Amino acid sequence: MSALSLGTMGWAGETDEQDASELLRTFLNAGGRHVDTAASYGDGRSEAMIGSLLGDVVARTEISISSKAGLTTPDGRRGVDTSRNAMLTGLDASLARLGTDYVDIWFAQAWDANVPLDETLSALEFAVRTGRARYAGVSNFNGWQTAKAAAVAGFPLVAVQSEYSFLQRRPEAELIPAVEDAGLGLMAWAPLGRGVLTGKYRGSIPSGSRAASAAEAGYVEPYLEEKPSRTVEAVCMAAKGLGRTPQDVSLSWLLSQHGVATAIVGPRTPAQLKELLDAQLTPLPPEIARALEDVSAPL
Repeated sequence: MSALSLGTMGWAGETDEQDASELLRTFLNAGGRHVDTAASYGDGRSEAMIGSLLGDVVARTEISISSKAGLTTPDGRRGVDTSRNAMLTGLDASLARLGTDYVDIWFAQAWDANVPLDETLSALEFAVRTGRARYAGVSNFNGWQTAKAAAVAGFPLVAVQSEYSFLQRRPEAELIPAVEDAGLGLMAWAPLGRGVLTGKYRGSIPSGSRAASAAEAGYVEPYLEEKPSRTVEAVCMAAKGLGRTPQDVSLSWLLSQHGVATAIVGPRTPAQLKELLDAQLTPLPPEIARALEDVSAPL
């Protein structure tokens, strides 16, 4: 799996088909390979957009795709259903939208307290056994949930997806030890702190940004408070001193952390993707890394 994976949560919403096509072409030309989506992204429109580009932009065999099921947003309200029926019905619909007969990794997108874990895992196992998914994993599970899933599954889980960045270091407490103990790979989403670690919100909120959108502002606002802002300032100062971008500093640190297999980046425009692809993605000097870890340490 490539160090950076291409996230598509904004496709068919913030990112139109023309930009999506350019994003995918540019990502592949730079050596990227993995694309991440979910049935819940745009109520399936993200998957459909990827499906429309397969064959045209890239052959199915030259790309790996992960998708997720179990999270719904009826009437804009978040709902979780990881029952066997909901999961497998969702997978069939995902494959139809993607225009393929398999996904490379299929995830249960969230923990469902109302469904026995064995039932959710049985859906993942069935998908792998029937060839509709090459591998399976869990997403947004905490440490004990991940450890339990890996222990009771009658087949190997290979990956976990979780938010992880300088602004969200909660996985370090329990999730990463569980991931390493179980031999899983961590796919980190929002590795740039939902865009805040780019430094673009320093002092103001740019028009056209997520924080300026009534629909998206709530996603970004928690990271615009005083403590995250101090971390962003430290990252930007380190980047200036190293002659690198804040994106490069943030991603380089993340990719050097235990258990992290890939960072799922979600550029909305080709210009944003170019900035990410220009990153060195090389380890930070140890003293810089320690200083940034100190300032970003959870309270």
